[in-house]
Amino acid sequence: MNKRLIPLTVLIALVLVLSACGNKANNNSAPASNDASASGSASPSSSPSASGSAENGDAPTFIYQSQTGPVEVPTNPQRVIVLSSYAGDVLSLNVNLVGVDSWSKMNPNFEAKLKDVAEVSDENLEKIIELKPDLIIGLDNVKNLEKLKQIAPTVVFTYGKLDYLTQHLEVGKALNKQKEAQAWIDDFKSRAETIGAEIKAKIGEGKTVSVIESFDKQLYVFGDNWGRGTEILYQQMQLPMPAKVSEMTKKDGYYAISPEVISEYMGDYVIFSKNPDADNSFQQTDTYKNTTAAKNGHVIEVNAKAFYFNDALTLDYQLETFKQQFLGN
Repeated sequence: MNKRLIPLTVLIALVLVLSACGNKANNNSAPASNDASASGSASPSSSPSASGSAENGDAPTFIYQSQTGPVEVPTNPQRVIVLSSYAGDVLSLNVNLVGVDSWSKMNPNFEAKLKDVAEVSDENLEKIIELKPDLIIGLDNVKNLEKLKQIAPTVVFTYGKLDYLTQHLEVGKALNKQKEAQAWIDDFKSRAETIGAEIKAKIGEGKTVSVIESFDKQLYVFGDNWGRGTEILYQQMQLPMPAKVSEMTKKDGYYAISPEVISEYMGDYVIFSKNPDADNSFQQTDTYKNTTAAKNGHVIEVNAKAFYFNDALTLDYQLETFKQQFLGN
C-alpha cells in the first residue's frame, strides 16, 4: 500500500499496502506500505523542502517548488492522475481525478468516488496519454518518469520523507489548495486529540494497543508510522503499544510473525487489519483464542483494503472507526 504491503505497487502497496515482510525467522517479505505513513520529522505547519505558491491570482499556472526542483503546474487542475497512494488526499481537496493506481481502485471507501476514474500504471503510457492529464502525482521511484514529464507536469515525492500530515499539506500545495489542506490538518488533529482522550478515559491509562494484519499467508505487526491507523493510535492519541511490538518494529516499521508467537504481540486491545484474501485460520487456534484481547472481546476487525493508507480520506475513516469501536458512538 507505499506503506501498503509494499506496492508502488507492492512497496507502495506493501510499502503502499505497506512493504513485504517475511516470517519471524525470515523477515524478508513485507506488508503493503501506505505511501504517506512513513514517519518524518517535519511538522504539518512547518515549511518543508517542497513548497507551493498559495496566492497565484488568475495566472493559469504557477511554480511549485518540489523536492526535485521547480515544476510549472496548473493553478486549477482539472484532470489529475495519481500513480501512488495519494488519491485520498486529492479527493479530499475536491480536485478531479481521471486516473489512479490499482491500490486506490481496490479501496472500498473510494469505490463510489472513483467509479468513473480509470485505473492506470506507470508502465501504460498510452493509457495515460489517452486521459489527457494536466497534472501527474506519484512517487520518485515511478517508472518512465522522464516520459511522464513529457505528457504532463509531474510532481513526485519520496515515500516517507515527510510525516503523514505534512505529506497532505504538500499535495495541497501542488494542487494550489494549501489553505484547504492546512484547514483539514488542524481539524483532524483537534478531533483526534479529543477522541483519543475519551478512549484513554474509557479503557484506562496504560492499556496497550497492537495493530496486526494478515497478508497472503503471513501475519505482521506495525509500529507507529505504517498506515492502518498506526499514526492516529500511536502518534496523535499517544496510546502505548506492547514492548515486544515496539522492539521488533523499530528498524523497519513492521515485523513479520508466525501464529505460534502471536500472544507475545497482542496488546490489551488489537486492531486486526483483516485481509479477506489472506489465510486467517490462526483465529481458530487456541493460541489466539486464549490471548487477553480475544478472551475479552477486545479485537477490532477492520477491512485491510480500506485501512492500508494514511491519506486524508482514509485517516478520517480510521478515526471514525476507532471512535465507534472504542467508544460505541
